[in-house]
Amino acid sequence: MQEEAGREAGAFSRETISRGTLRSETVLVLALSLGASGVSALISFVGSLTRPEALRDQAATLNASAAPGRPWLDLAWQLFGISTALVPVALVAHLLLREGSGLAAIGFDRRRPGPDLGRGTLVAAGIGSAGLAFYLVAQAVGFNLTVVPESLPDVWWKFPVLILSAVQNSVLEEVIVVGYLLRRLGQLGWTPMAALAASSVLRGSYHLYQGIGGFLGNMVMGVVFVLLYRRWGRVGPLVAAHALLDIGAFVGYALLAGKVGWLPTP
Repeated sequence: MQEEAGREAGAFSRETISRGTLRSETVLVLALSLGASGVSALISFVGSLTRPEALRDQAATLNASAAPGRPWLDLAWQLFGISTALVPVALVAHLLLREGSGLAAIGFDRRRPGPDLGRGTLVAAGIGSAGLAFYLVAQAVGFNLTVVPESLPDVWWKFPVLILSAVQNSVLEEVIVVGYLLRRLGQLGWTPMAALAASSVLRGSYHLYQGIGGFLGNMVMGVVFVLLYRRWGRVGPLVAAHALLDIGAFVGYALLAGKVGWLPTP
């Protein structure tokens, strides 16, 4: 456990930065990204709970049209949203470069594309089936809203945008919630167990808009991903796994919704 804490803490090669500065920096990064998403998801969940309909009779749409009936404007908005969502990742890269390391310090680089993809594929295969089963059960018993992974129009850019959206989600979440957050918490003196709890609860929090099932399922996924990161020392496989999971969810829903009886739809 001491070795894990040391790896997550890293070392400053250019300058020593005070803990107060690191603490403020971490809060600001989260406030600009997934921490804010967690607060937004909580407000959304409270809104869902206070509606007269049961949770399973409500829907949470992930990839929706931004300009219905205007496909080119819609495409511009989709690409704008995907691009701006990655700005916090660019900020993290800048902050890590300040240490003289960069994103390579958390294993997000092109040094091991084959092993990263191979490990990510195995993780996605294991988590994907279990996650789908858990969602179906949670939705059936009323702990979850009906998740609608996409409601884009049937235009030529639909599937490319869904794939880009999946990759954006995976890069944003794994770089910030695993690589960056664990590194900063280690530098701030958090124990490995406390850092694991913080990372996994944060991951669950910004999925709370889906319901209790979304919160619990993603929190468990967060625990698994932190343990794998500590074992491999790289977020690359986690980015690959997350991207494959989201691509399967987004594209799979687009192809199967309304055609199979087991997939919940609004």
